[in-house]
Amino acid sequence: MLLKKRIAAFLLGAFCVAGFAPFHLFFIPILAIAGLIHLWSGKDAAWIGFCFGMGLFLFGVSWVYVSLHDFGGMPLPVAVLATALFCAFLSLYPALAGFLQARIETSPVLKSALLVPALFSLGEWMRGWIFTGFPWLALGYSQTGASPLGGFAPILGVYGVSLLVMVCGGLVFLLTKPPCRKIASVFLVSIFAAGYGLQQANWTHPEGNPVTVSLLQGNIPQNRKWDDETLGDTMDIYMKLALSSRSRLIILPETAIPMFSDEVPQEYLEMLRNHGRQNSGDVLIGLPERTPNHEQTYYNSVFSFGSSPNGVYRKSHLVPFGEYLPVKPLFGWLLDLMHIPMSDFSRGAVDQKPLDAAGEKLAIDICYEDVFGEEVIRQLPQATLLVNVSDDAWFGDSIAPRQHLQIAEMRAMETGRMMLRATNTGVTAVIDEHGRLVSRLPEFREGSLDATVQGFSGTTPYVRWGNYAFVLLAGGMLLLAVRRRNK
Repeated sequence: MLLKKRIAAFLLGAFCVAGFAPFHLFFIPILAIAGLIHLWSGKDAAWIGFCFGMGLFLFGVSWVYVSLHDFGGMPLPVAVLATALFCAFLSLYPALAGFLQARIETSPVLKSALLVPALFSLGEWMRGWIFTGFPWLALGYSQTGASPLGGFAPILGVYGVSLLVMVCGGLVFLLTKPPCRKIASVFLVSIFAAGYGLQQANWTHPEGNPVTVSLLQGNIPQNRKWDDETLGDTMDIYMKLALSSRSRLIILPETAIPMFSDEVPQEYLEMLRNHGRQNSGDVLIGLPERTPNHEQTYYNSVFSFGSSPNGVYRKSHLVPFGEYLPVKPLFGWLLDLMHIPMSDFSRGAVDQKPLDAAGEKLAIDICYEDVFGEEVIRQLPQATLLVNVSDDAWFGDSIAPRQHLQIAEMRAMETGRMMLRATNTGVTAVIDEHGRLVSRLPEFREGSLDATVQGFSGTTPYVRWGNYAFVLLAGGMLLLAVRRRNK
C-alpha cells in the first residue's frame, strides 16, 4: 500500500509539470496538489512528499543534463547521476513539508486550507535562497497567462501565487468531503473572482514616449560558439543585424561576442556606438569582462554604447558550478569533468543602478538572474523597462527556454513593467506590463525582433514589499492552524 502511494505521488508530481510552459494547463497543479493532500492524509508523509518532488523535478528540470553532458562534456554516467542527485536535493523541500504537516494534528479543513499550503509554499521560498537558491518550477509560475490567480502577482509575488495554488488545491480536496463542500466552493469561487478583478487593475502608468527596440537573435550553435573558427562569423552576424535596425534601442544577447571586452576590436565597438548615435539611441551588448590587470577576475557583463553615457551592468547572482565554483578546494575536480567556458566568474555588485539608454532606465538582468524576483526589484521603481539577456542554448531543444520565458512573464506581472528578452537561440520576446506575450521570434532562427515598447513608472505592492507580504501571510496561516490545533 505504501509503495502504491509513493508511485501515485511520483505520478502526481510528473502530472504537475503540464501546468508550466510550454503546456500552460494552469489548473493541473491545483488538481495535483489536491491529490497530494489526499495522499498526505495517511502515513509515510515525508516519502510521499519526496516522491512528488522527484516526479516534478525529474520531468520538469532534468534538462540540466543537456548542459552537463551535451555541452559541458561531462561523461554520461556522471551527468545522469548529477542530474538525479540534483532533483533529489530539490525534492527534500516537499518532503520536509510532508513531514511537518503530518506532525501537526489539526482538523482536515485547517490542514488542507491553511497548514499544508503554508508549509509547502514556505518550502518553495526557502528553495529560492538556500545555497544561493533554485526557485525554478515554483507553483506560482504555472499561473501566468489565462489563470485568474496571476492577478495576485503584483501584490504577493510568485510565492504568494504558489500559496494560493496550494489553497485552491486544498479546497478542491475538501470538495470531496460532503460537510465541507459548500464552504469550499464559496472560497474557491471567491479566490478566482478576486484574482480576475485584480487582473483588471493598472498598478503602474506609462512614462514618457514609446521607444522602438530591436532584439537580436544570432542563433549561434552552442557547440561552435566558443570556437575561434566561428568567432568571425558570429561578429559578422550581429553586426549585420545591428546595422539593419533603425530602432533607438538595440539589444544583443548574453555573451553575444564570446571574447573579453578589451579584446573586441575597437573599430567594431565604434561601429556599434556610431550606429546607436545615428538612431538617437543606444546598443546593448553582452560581453565577458576582465579586470584591467588581466588577472583571473572577470564578469558576465552587459555594455551600452551610443547616445547615452557608456554604462555597464555586471551579473551578481551567478549559477553554482556553471558560472562559479563554490568551495573550490572541495569541488575543484569538477572543472576537469566539465568543459564550460569561463565557468568561474566573479560577482558584480548587488546595488547596481538602472542603465540609461534610449531615454529609458533599464533594469538589466542576465539569464538566470530573472528567476529571483526579489533581486529584480532592487532596481525599481527607478527603472522603466526590464531587460533580460540570455543564452539558453545551453539547454538545447528542451522545455527549459519556454519555462524561462514564463518566468520572465511573472517578473513583468510582479513589477508592472514591460520585459524585453534578447537571447542567442530563443526565446527572444517582448512581454507587456501584465505579463502577456506581445511578440516573439521562432527558436533556433537568426533574426531581429522589432517592436515599439512603452516605459512605465509607479510601484506595485510587490515592488514595495518584496516577499515580506507573502512570508507574513503564510506565517500567519501557519500560526492560525497551530493555534486552532491547540484550542
